[in-house]
Amino acid sequence: MSFSGRRVSVLRTALGTSSEGQRRGSIAKLQEPSANELASPVHTEFRAHPGHKAVHAGLDQTRSSTGVVWCTEQAQKYGFAEHPEQWANLGQGAPEVDDDIEGCFKRPETIPLSMNGREYGPTAGIKPLRTAVANLYNENYRKGKLSKYTWENVCIVPGGRAGLIRIAAVLGNAYVGFFIPDYTAYNEMLSLFKNFVAIPTPLSAKDGYHIHADKIAEEIARGTSVILTSNPRNPTGHSLDLDELAEIQDICRDRATIIFDEFYAGFRYDHDCDGSTISAAANVVDVNDDDVIIIDGLTKRFRLPGVRPKEFISALGSCGSYLDGGTNVPFQEMAVSMLDPPKVEIEMKALQTHFKMKRDYCLKRLQEIGFSKGDQDIPDSTFYIWLDLTTLDPPIPASSGADISNGLSFFDALLKEKAIVVPGIFFDLNPAKRRDLFDSPCHHFVRISYGPKMEVLKLGMDAIERVVKKARGQMAMYDNAVSDEPGSPKAVRRQRGPSHSNRGQGGDPYIHS
Repeated sequence: MSFSGRRVSVLRTALGTSSEGQRRGSIAKLQEPSANELASPVHTEFRAHPGHKAVHAGLDQTRSSTGVVWCTEQAQKYGFAEHPEQWANLGQGAPEVDDDIEGCFKRPETIPLSMNGREYGPTAGIKPLRTAVANLYNENYRKGKLSKYTWENVCIVPGGRAGLIRIAAVLGNAYVGFFIPDYTAYNEMLSLFKNFVAIPTPLSAKDGYHIHADKIAEEIARGTSVILTSNPRNPTGHSLDLDELAEIQDICRDRATIIFDEFYAGFRYDHDCDGSTISAAANVVDVNDDDVIIIDGLTKRFRLPGVRPKEFISALGSCGSYLDGGTNVPFQEMAVSMLDPPKVEIEMKALQTHFKMKRDYCLKRLQEIGFSKGDQDIPDSTFYIWLDLTTLDPPIPASSGADISNGLSFFDALLKEKAIVVPGIFFDLNPAKRRDLFDSPCHHFVRISYGPKMEVLKLGMDAIERVVKKARGQMAMYDNAVSDEPGSPKAVRRQRGPSHSNRGQGGDPYIHS
């Protein structure tokens, strides 16, 4: 059966569509690219991603990957998927996983499959693991306090993002405050659900994007009843100290629920790498009354699940049945033995010492290349460096024709050197995607991860140095680690030159053939 011409005409009129097929106002139009964006190929390519279009009925294409995953997709155009071992991936937020860190315990290589492990597990997690988590938090943060965590205060989820989504699913009608810059996955959490309104609060670069207690008080005064933030903070690499945390929690008590993402709590370098960690759990007065939700996991410091008031657990466990199905039982059974408090303390000491060494190496190399820390202090937590590209000294001459002063352009230049970082705009949480990219306060930043192994970091720092040298005209622009055009069969093979320690002894350390 087909429509008659008259029916088609009526349908066009009803939908506001012209005979040429131009739809008039039926779909909200996204902001047109600015002149600055149109003048930059990489910005234009980013805007052309399906995530910035609305073209298919019933499909929200803004859910397409336009964050860290987008960076990987772009790298794949230059051969990253075929030979990842040849690349310096300083974009992925993951620590090295080998067993060669001195002092760290050996990770399991096999996982026994018990009879119980073959069954469905509780969506809030198995009791032995929930008990082990509660015991660890009590040992680390609740000594001398009357109120202690029990297994009923703990919910085990399949991962950090799953935990965020579960929390978002059980929030009521509320204003949810969050800060810029922050973790990219919050973007999806804050825009996916319609049961709350997300309220952004930009932090000042002049004081290192610090969250002050006064700022929290202002948010509550304007009606915010839920506050979400990471501590230690991703991407800036800083954390609130225990006194600041206590003041913020006192302000929020009985006024607002505060959600602390503490995934990087183990990566702390300001206490001589003594193995100590920081958590809002230390300032909770009553574990069942204080509206504090803590998210941690096995992914970063070696993965610890979350702790929260037990009234949340029923809802979080229930929504797990229709959101993610819960965590598989064998992995939970394996994790129980990893959470012995003395074992954890030894692990944290080794982890902090090793990652501080890698942080110091990267900061030293970046300083030698010409970057300074600008308004920020040395990062004391996580394994990230929030690099301000405008601090490069001397700056790139205007006559060079190469602009690496913004995150997207710097990222694009690094791809040709087989290196990946994350442009700062992805940490400018902008769920509505209305802002001009050049107007973003994070536009001139990139996040560099020193999570990978040292040899990968050396490759990455070498790549950054080549990008800067080429922009200054000190190296030929065509000498790339990969071909100029993605997909081209031609590749420029890069030979390893003298080590970084031999620089200044003659010869260019970057030899290409």
